Amino acid sequence: MLGGCASFSTDGGFVTVEQAAQSRLGKDVRWARTDDDRAVVDQRVATLLAQPLTADGAVQLALLNNRGLQAAFFELGIREADLVQAGTVPNPGFSFSRLTRGDELELERGLHFNLARLLAMPMLQDIAAKRFAQAQGAAALAVLSLAADTRKAWLLAVAADESHHYSQQVTQAAEAGAELARRMAQVGNFSKLQQAREQAFYADAALNLARAAQAQRATRERLTRLLGLWGSQTGFELPPRLPDLPTAPLDLPDIERTALAQRLDVQGARLATEQTAKALGLSQATRFVNVLELGYLDKRSHVEPTQRGWEIGFELPLFDWGTSRTARAESVYLQAGERAAQTAIDARSGVRESYSAYPS
Repeated sequence: MLGGCASFSTDGGFVTVEQAAQSRLGKDVRWARTDDDRAVVDQRVATLLAQPLTADGAVQLALLNNRGLQAAFFELGIREADLVQAGTVPNPGFSFSRLTRGDELELERGLHFNLARLLAMPMLQDIAAKRFAQAQGAAALAVLSLAADTRKAWLLAVAADESHHYSQQVTQAAEAGAELARRMAQVGNFSKLQQAREQAFYADAALNLARAAQAQRATRERLTRLLGLWGSQTGFELPPRLPDLPTAPLDLPDIERTALAQRLDVQGARLATEQTAKALGLSQATRFVNVLELGYLDKRSHVEPTQRGWEIGFELPLFDWGTSRTARAESVYLQAGERAAQTAIDARSGVRESYSAYPS
């Protein structure tokens, strides 16, 4: 422990996120930490945009190019830095004093170590490791959430394109019908009521076309935001129609158990509870003695012999007995437990709701 050896990993813990993307989505993710990484991403983006964007292509594009996801990845760097800091031996302190008494000159030098920090290092490292693992789970969850949102946005955008195209056809037919009704009414072959019906149908079709055009723009812009595109990139091409539905729904037994075992938000809530439990233990351990320093002293005088010794310093718990810190840690721990339970309930309910709508 006194070696002070704490170092960063080569991948920043990103391998866990990559494995989650590959195993659950079959897609690549890249953490663009350098200009070279960004150049690789830009090249992949250009390749994907060179052809009509499929659902899988849209998901892959979002995982590479969404800047919000990139920001979430940098939380790994923050948490890893905290982990390395927790495993780094604190710097010693040095003190120097110069005293005179008549012709006598005294020089006192001291070297101090934060002993409380050294003793708490294993627990601090464990807490930081839990937070780092929690950040890895959160990053993987952000990947899966973005993939799901992008696939849904792609489906809505393509469906809106189809609806807009259909509305255009209906409006053109209604316009032709209204014009025919006008001419037929002029020669006396249509009554005013029949002409009014055709005109009303045309007006209704034109209104639906305007709504379809607005829906088309809104869904496309939402997809554009998720893909992280701007400028000329926003002119990407979508397929003319949605893919065919599967012939039969998948049979998914024990779907609730699978959700609790595999959902990353449930795993993240469990890690958060474990991390707060460790923090509670640290708060209880340092309730009365929060500052403890051990030092070596060297006192020299040109009159008296050199004096050497040690000193210990600690905080006297006269006013702050650590009650508030412990109470806060207990509340945070209980809060994390309740949140974990609610997350599990939401996961069970959400997966039941989604699966019940799937066969229909």
